[in-house]
Amino acid sequence: MPCLLAIQHLDREGPGLFAEAAAARGWQLRVSRPDRGDPLPDPGVGDVLLVLGGPMGVAQIGDPAYPWLAAEVDLLRHVLERRHPVVGLCLGAQLLVHAAGGLVEPLCAGEPPVPIREVGWGAVSFTVAPEQEPLLRGLDPSEVMLHWHGDRVRLPASAQLLGSTLLCPEQVFRLGPRAYGLQCHVEVLPGDLERWLLEDADYVEAALGPGAAQRIRHDASLWGERSRRQGRLLIDNLLDLLAPGGEGQR
Repeated sequence: MPCLLAIQHLDREGPGLFAEAAAARGWQLRVSRPDRGDPLPDPGVGDVLLVLGGPMGVAQIGDPAYPWLAAEVDLLRHVLERRHPVVGLCLGAQLLVHAAGGLVEPLCAGEPPVPIREVGWGAVSFTVAPEQEPLLRGLDPSEVMLHWHGDRVRLPASAQLLGSTLLCPEQVFRLGPRAYGLQCHVEVLPGDLERWLLEDADYVEAALGPGAAQRIRHDASLWGERSRRQGRLLIDNLLDLLAPGGEGQR
């Protein structure tokens, strides 16, 4: 039986819709919490590795507060070398790019460039027609997704860019046939968003100013249901690709 092996870095950022999609397939789900001292998973044949998000970043590799980050990068390098199925979300996507030899740096805008944060709902425009890319089957050429980050990646030459936003060019990408990165949050459940807004209030206000949380809640009333539906579709496509015998396994 396939198993989804999730690496989770803090309480509020769990597998969400990935857990629902795995359960619908009859897959097992195993969650490792290196921040609590759990060992990192050892993916076997048929397993899919999922590296979730968190407020820490590649810049904190080597920081005594996050001793497990370096070990995660080593695991991801090993996974990439073995061409093992892996998905990175937000922080996980950044760690994946770092492991593949790409760069991670602050997200900036303006001239001269100043650091910014991409927080809230925004459109991801796909760089290929959805009907021509198995990951994007059933999606529109542009889909509104949730964003919550202050870093961006610079992809290695071997990567394929699949989706961008106005603020962050590298939103959806492939690092070989069995490795995918998503800077946007396709996994979030309704209760997750409210918890993020409450527990990460200072981050949200610093990004968007006073009243930001209420604006995000309002936007969620407009976009949240469709975003979850389309996010689940993208997740289903991902797991179809990475499952034993899937197109991404060939």
